[in-house]
Amino acid sequence: MNKIIVFLFLSIFSTSISFSQAPKKPTSGDIYESIQKLNFLGTILYIAAHPDDENTRLISYFSNQVKARTAYLSLTRGDGGQNLIGPEIRELLGVIRTQELLAARKIDGGEQFFTRANDFGYSKHSDETLEIWNKDEVLKDVVAVIRKFKPDVIVNRFNHKTPGTTHGHHTASAMLGLAAFDLAADKTYKTHLKNDVIWQPKRIFFNTSWWFYGSQENFDKADKTNLIDLEIGAYYPHKGLSNSEIASLSRSQHQSQGFGSTGSRGNQTEFLEFIKGDFPNNKNVFDGIDTSWNRVAGGKTIAEILTNVEKIYDFKNPSASIPQLLEAYKLIQNLKDPYWKVLKSEEIKNIIAACSGLYLEAVANNASTTKSATNTIKIEAINRSDYPISLKTVSINPLNSVENKNVALLNNQPEKFSFEVEIPAEVKNTFPYWLHKKGTMGMYAVPDENLISLPETPREIKVDFLIDFNGVTIPFTKEVIYKYNDPVKGEVYQPFEVLPEVSASFPEKVHIFADGNTQKIAIKVKSLKDNLKGKLTFRLPDDWSVSPETIDFNLAQKGAEQSFQFEVMPPENQSEGLISPIVEIEGKTYTDELVEIDYNHIPFQSIVMRSEAKVVRLNIQKKGQVIGYIQGAGDVVPTSLRQIGYTVVELKDDDITPEKLENFDAIVLGIRAYNTNERAKFYQKYLHNYVKNGGTLIAQYNTSHRVLVDEVAPYPLKLSRDRVTDENSEVRIINPNHEILNYPNKISESDFNGWVQERGLYFPNEWDSNFEAILSMNDKNETSKNGSLLVAKYGQGNFIYTGLSFFRELPAGVFGAYKLFANMLSIGKNNTKKPLKN
Repeated sequence: MNKIIVFLFLSIFSTSISFSQAPKKPTSGDIYESIQKLNFLGTILYIAAHPDDENTRLISYFSNQVKARTAYLSLTRGDGGQNLIGPEIRELLGVIRTQELLAARKIDGGEQFFTRANDFGYSKHSDETLEIWNKDEVLKDVVAVIRKFKPDVIVNRFNHKTPGTTHGHHTASAMLGLAAFDLAADKTYKTHLKNDVIWQPKRIFFNTSWWFYGSQENFDKADKTNLIDLEIGAYYPHKGLSNSEIASLSRSQHQSQGFGSTGSRGNQTEFLEFIKGDFPNNKNVFDGIDTSWNRVAGGKTIAEILTNVEKIYDFKNPSASIPQLLEAYKLIQNLKDPYWKVLKSEEIKNIIAACSGLYLEAVANNASTTKSATNTIKIEAINRSDYPISLKTVSINPLNSVENKNVALLNNQPEKFSFEVEIPAEVKNTFPYWLHKKGTMGMYAVPDENLISLPETPREIKVDFLIDFNGVTIPFTKEVIYKYNDPVKGEVYQPFEVLPEVSASFPEKVHIFADGNTQKIAIKVKSLKDNLKGKLTFRLPDDWSVSPETIDFNLAQKGAEQSFQFEVMPPENQSEGLISPIVEIEGKTYTDELVEIDYNHIPFQSIVMRSEAKVVRLNIQKKGQVIGYIQGAGDVVPTSLRQIGYTVVELKDDDITPEKLENFDAIVLGIRAYNTNERAKFYQKYLHNYVKNGGTLIAQYNTSHRVLVDEVAPYPLKLSRDRVTDENSEVRIINPNHEILNYPNKISESDFNGWVQERGLYFPNEWDSNFEAILSMNDKNETSKNGSLLVAKYGQGNFIYTGLSFFRELPAGVFGAYKLFANMLSIGKNNTKKPLKN
C-alpha cells in the first residue's frame, strides 16, 4: 500500500495552486470566459487508446480558444503501462492514470470518457488488439459515447490506415473511431444506452503531423490538399498563459508515465487530415455547423440576452449581469431540445452562482462511512454580493432529509448548520466500478450498464440546495466531501467514500516456500466502523493446510488495525495457488481488501479489491545472501527477493561507494534506473569497478530515450525498442551449457510457462562480443530476438543485462522467474573461493 499525500493542481479557473477536490473559485476573467462558452453550441470528441495519448494542445485550443464543448475518449485506463512514481501496476496503475486524466482535463477544460477495454500491454497489431478487447463490445462503447456526447466533429489521434506499423491499441482506436462515425447514425445498431438516440457527426479527422510521415522533410513535400492547419499558439490574457503553456501543464499531470512538459510560447500549428463526412471549406472545423443559439428552437431571444451580457459585462462587478442571466435561465428551461437544455442549464447556473460569489459546501465528519452508519454533514452557504439571494431548502439525497430554511443570504455573512444522517443500506459503495467484478484479459466487467464510459463511480450521497435569486429559484447539487487541516498543507480535500465494514489484506502478495517447512503468513484486518467483532478464516488450495483454522477478533474503533498470523503448511511436491481471507461478521462474509493510493497530484483514492495472495511451493537453490538494490522507476523486486531468503538492502545514492559495495554478494539495478536517476552517471564507475573486482551487477531494462549515462554496460551495448509482448511465446535456449541456466537451479523452457503480460521489453539489438546471449524469443511472424538476457565477464566479476520483465513476473509469483533470478544472483559463486556475505 503506497502512502504519499494529497494532490495539487493548477485549476483552469485560477493560476494559484489548490488542493484536489477543492471547489472551483472562478475569477472575474474566468466568469467572462464561461459566458463566452455559454454562447457557443458546438461539440468535439478526441479519440485515442490510452491516458497520455491525447493531444492536450488541441483539447485546450478547442475548449479555451474555440469555446467548444470538448472531450477525450480514452479507450483504456492505461493498466498495462509502467509506473515511474511508485510500485503500483495493472489495476491500481489504471486507477492512478484515470485520475491523472481527470487532473489534466481540469486544466485544459475538456471532459473525459472511457470504454470497457482493458490495457493488456503492448500489442504489435490491431488484429490482436481487437480480438483480445472484444471488438464488438468496445465498438458499442464508442458508439454509445458518440450518441451521448453528440459531437459535431470527431478527431482521431492515430492513423486507421497503417495496421502493424505501431502499437496495435493506437491503430485499433482509430479504426473503431471511424467505424463508430457511421454506426452512430444507424437506427438498427443498438448500444447499452437506455436513451439510445442516433447521432451523426458532421465530419471526422485524423490529427496528423510530420511524425506520421517519417520526417519533417517528407511532411513538407507531402500533398496537403486534404489537410487543414490550425494556429493553436494563442495567448489568453486573463489566464496569463498561452494555449501551449496550458497544454503542457495538462500533459504534466501524467506523472506516472514521466510526461512532465515545459510550456512554450509563440505560434504553433496543428494539422487535421480529413477522413470522412463533409469537407470544410475553410480552416474552421465547425464549417457548415450552426454553433450559435439559432441552433435550437427558441434560441434567438436567448442569444440576444446573452450577447448583451457578454458585451456589457462588468469585470469589477460580475453580479450586475445576474438579472439578465436569470432571464436567459428561465428561457433555457423552456427549450424543447433536451441535450442543449440540460447542458446549457448547468452552465448558466454555475455562471449565476459565480457572479454572486455564491459558495455552497457539504462536508462530512469522516473521510469514509459504511452502510447504516451515522454521520454528521456540515453545510455552509454564503452570498458574496449585494444581489438578493435566499436559501429556501436543503435536502440530502438519497436520505430524504429535508430542511426548510427560508433564510436570506446577506452579503458575506455565512449560513452554517449540520445534519445527523444515517447512510441507507441500499447506497452503493464508491470504489472504482470497473473493479467490482473480475473481467477478462481485454475487457472490464461492468454489470451496471449505466456506468459504462464514466471516468469514476458516481457519488450517490449529495446535497441539493434550492436557492432563490430575487424570485427565481434555481437548484444546485453538491457532492458531500471530506476536508481537514494539515499542519503543513493547510486545507486538504478528499472524496467522501462509502466502503465495506472491514478490510482483510496480505502485507505480502507472494509467499515462496523453498522447502517443506511451514511459514507464518500475516493477514491485516482493518475496521471501517466502530465495534467490529468477527472471525477470520483462510481459503487455501486443496493440497495446502493451515493452523489455526479460525481466529476471533474484536476491533473497538473505526480505523483500528490488527495483524494475525496463520501457520501454513505446503505440500511435498511443487505446487502453486491462491489464498484468500474470509471475514465473517454477523452472518455476512467479506473477502476484500481496501487499498489506498495517495499521491500529491491526484485525489486520495480508496479501492476495494478481492484480497488474495499467491503461494508457491518451489524447490529453489541460491548462492549468496546480501543483495544491494538500487531503485529506478519503482518496483517491488526487493520484496520478492526477500521471499526466497535474500537479505536485500535498498541503496541510496550516498550508499554507492567502493567501500560499501564490497559488502554485497550482488548488486541489482531497478527498472529504468539509468533513465530516472540523475546521479547514476557519477556512481556508475563504482558499480563497474565492483564488477571488475569480482562482484555481480544485474541491470534491468532501460529505454533508449533519455539515458542518463554514457553507456549502460561496461562493454558497448545498444538498446532498441525490441520486445516480445506475447507472454506465451516460445523461449528457445541458445546457450544451454551456460552457468546461468544450470547453477544452482536447472532452467528449461518449461520455466517460462505461466508468465504474465509479456516476456520482456526494450531488448538490446547490438552488443559487444564479450556478451553471451542466453535466450532467443520472438512474437508471431517476427525474427528472433536474442537480447533479452546478456551475460559478460568483466574483470573478475559478471555483468548481466536483462530486458525480461521480472518486475511483473516476480510479484505475480511466476516460479520460473524466481529460479532464473536466483541463478543470476548466484553467478560466479559455484566453487568460489571468495567468501560470501552470509
